Amino acid sequence: MMATANNDSNHLPPLRRIITGHTPDGLGTIQSDAVIHGEEAFLEGIRSGAVWTTDSTPSKDTNNDVDGAKRTVTGGPLGLVMLNGTNLRFTDLAPGTTAPMHRTSSVDYNILISGKLILVTDDGSATLIEHPGDVVVQRGNMHAWINPGPGWTRWVSVLVDAEPASVNGKVLSEGWLTTLSNHTVSK
Repeated sequence: MMATANNDSNHLPPLRRIITGHTPDGLGTIQSDAVIHGEEAFLEGIRSGAVWTTDSTPSKDTNNDVDGAKRTVTGGPLGLVMLNGTNLRFTDLAPGTTAPMHRTSSVDYNILISGKLILVTDDGSATLIEHPGDVVVQRGNMHAWINPGPGWTRWVSVLVDAEPASVNGKVLSEGWLTTLSNHTVSK
């Protein structure tokens, strides 16, 4: 699980998180408006932060005082997927950094916010994601992320708990790959 990082400072602003709720009369209201700072992940050059996590689907979070960002993620060995729920998080990646090849038992909606990313899959293919708003839907496959630079990259992910992926009757397990195969980047 290697990452190579350029030691440039992360100049991306903290993420602003606005949480709505209801007044006692049933009117919509703002319950919280605060910023979230990413925390250094397990590898240099990777920062991430929890935005909101639900512990069930359908969610019961429509009118309570629970802060979903403070829930402990309970599913899978990688600590990214909430069992029977969802996990909304953001990731900041330093220029020149690779987030290791991994698989989770989830369907993930990844939305590029700032910078560029290269999505690499374990068949060796690589796709450049370069426009804010571009979306990658991950369906339980092995993948890695590379920031080609020049600046930091941010994306937001919604991870939805799912059955493990299977191909031809073989269940594909969650986990990390320690090497990244050669790849050719396509647009």
